[in-house]
Amino acid sequence: MKALDKYLERANSWCSFTKIKPLTLDTREDRQKVADRISSDLSPENLSCDGEASAAHIRETRKLLTAARKELVKLDSGVTFSEEYC
Repeated sequence: MKALDKYLERANSWCSFTKIKPLTLDTREDRQKVADRISSDLSPENLSCDGEASAAHIRETRKLLTAARKELVKLDSGVTFSEEYC
């Protein structure tokens, strides 16, 4: 779960600055929220930071997101992703 843990750590680092509840893997609903967030983060606009990110950053981020996605499916095969960007 290396990639998934890293993804959650990055995603939750922003929660300390906001009132957003941190992402967890505790319940099926929580795992689906993580899946939805990964799907969103894989959108071209988010992945490329609206065209501002370097190609290296995009490749690294996509690699992390796809690995985290695979690990999440291994943990809970019932989660669904928007296949548009995955």
